[in-house]
Order: sequence, then C-alpha cells, then structure tokens
Amino acid sequence: MNTKAVKKRRPFNVWIKSRDGQKVLVMLSFMIIPLLLLFVFTYLPFGEMFGFSFYKMKYTGTRKFVGWDNYLKVFQRKDCFGALKLSLYYMLGSIIQLVLALYLATVLSFKVKCGKLFKGFMFFPYLINGIAIGFIFKFFYTRGFVFDTVLQWCGFKLDSLPYWLRDQRINNFSLVGTSIWRYFGQNMVLFIGAIMSVDSSLYESAMLDGANKFQQFIYIILPSIRTIVMLNVILSITGSLSAFEPPYVITSGANGTGTYFVVMHNIAHTQQKVGLASAMAIILLIIIIIATILQKLFFKYVFRDAEDDDPKAGIRRDKKLARLAKRSARAAEGR
Repeated sequence: MNTKAVKKRRPFNVWIKSRDGQKVLVMLSFMIIPLLLLFVFTYLPFGEMFGFSFYKMKYTGTRKFVGWDNYLKVFQRKDCFGALKLSLYYMLGSIIQLVLALYLATVLSFKVKCGKLFKGFMFFPYLINGIAIGFIFKFFYTRGFVFDTVLQWCGFKLDSLPYWLRDQRINNFSLVGTSIWRYFGQNMVLFIGAIMSVDSSLYESAMLDGANKFQQFIYIILPSIRTIVMLNVILSITGSLSAFEPPYVITSGANGTGTYFVVMHNIAHTQQKVGLASAMAIILLIIIIIATILQKLFFKYVFRDAEDDDPKAGIRRDKKLARLAKRSARAAEGR
C-alpha cells in the first residue's frame, strides 16, 4: 500500500528565513520598490495635473472649478495651440536628422578608416547638457560672433548676413539646426547597433544575385532594422512636439520662436495659470499618442514585405531582388 508523505507546513517566520523565502522577498522588493517609485513620481503627479486642468487656479490660493473651459481656451488662444505650428520646423529637422544618421551609420557600420574616432566625435554632442548647448549656440549665432566670423572668412560681408536669432524667416531654422547637431549622434549609434546585427550572409547572397549597395540597403538593411527605425522616428517626432531647451535657453521664446512647451512654461510659472497649463499638457499628451499610433500604422504598411510572421513576405522580397538582378545584368550587357 502506497502512502503519500504529508509535507509539514512551516510557520511563516521560519519560511521567510529560509532560502525559498529569501528568494521571494528579494523578487518582491525588486518589483514593488520600482513600481512604488513610478507611481509616486509619475502616475500620481499626472493624476493631480489632470485634476488641475479642470480648475482655474494658481499655485497658491483658492480654486474655481471651470470644467472644460481650460481645454477650450487652449484651442482659442493663438499663443497656445498656435505654438504647435512651430513643431513643423522641428519635424522637418528630425527628418533631416534621421536621414543623416542613417546614412552615416550605414557607412560607419563597415570597415572605415578612423571609424571609431568619427563615431565618438558624432556621439559626443548628445552627452553635453542641453542647457550648456543652448548657451553655446546662443553665442554661436550672436551677431558678429562665431558663425558670422566663419562666414566672413568664406568671403561674406557682415552687413549682408541676417540676424540668425532675430530674423523670423530663419531663426526657427537656426534653432532646429541646434537640435540636429545634438541628437543625430544618438540616432546614428542606435542605427549602427542594428545594422551590425544583420546577418552578413544576406549581403553575400545579394552580391551573388547582382544587387548593388543601394539595393542591399533598401531590401536587406532597411527591413532588418525596421524596429530601430520606428523607434527613432517615434522619439524624433515626439521630441519635435515637445521641443523646449533650444528656444528657451537661446531666445527665451522671443521673435516667434516660442514652442508649445515654452508657452506652457510661461503660462504656468510666469502668469500662474496652472489649470490652463495642465490642460495644455494633457492635450499635448493626446497629440503625441495619436502621432505614435499613426507612425506605427505607417511603418506597418511600409515594411509589410518585411514581416517575419508572413511567409509570403520573404517570397515577395526574393522576387524583387531577382528582378533587380535581371535589370542589372541587362544593363551590364548593354554596356
């Protein structure tokens, strides 16, 4: 007759001192403490801010419940919602930034003389504090200073040069150039890491099929790093919508350079309209969420031939490479 051994249950104070109890305690500590910090410093302040958006209030004093009036004012005031138009400058800059970063990453991913040195130089601006970069470029663009001096060395006269931070036709482009200089190194490093993870046998197969470097980039590299491309685009677009440091430090939002974040900062801290500024922050969050969803749908359509779960995707990609190889062969025969 088989008897089942009954395992005696240990008291809690004995179990918690045992090896199994210590494992559970450590796991719970590493899980609960970060979640608690995240709740206290992120979700709780966000919930408070969402509540503030329904009140007409200052940092001190009485509050007056106004419902959705603050949200309506954001769309009615030119200095609030109109400031989002400046995000188009930064979105254009983010496109240039990503294209430049992807091009340099593709070049530096392969054996290039002094490649590591170039990577370090290009990534270095990202390590500098944003406020420090703002002060650097404030003097860089000041009339008669660094940029104007360099242009005079190239043969330009000072009187013919514009005021880079005062002329409203170009001052936002000047600030966008600052953002490109700072952030393209970060995008480049992410792209390099993704490109170096691509299987080298794919390049060899493509070369045997007659694919040139550009075709290898379009049909091998780009689909293989689509996740990093999506990540960089999402970070760049959301960063464009929330640009703050360059216009705030360099121009203080003057001469038509006040972005949405700069206006929100002035409304919250200078005008003491906390409820209106909170409503602006909530609306910006909604816009960023919508932009992120649209970007994901766009890239899902663009990279539909590169989906790993779709068995037909590889067939379509191979057919394209075969057609390109035939065209290359015909062009070679024609020569």
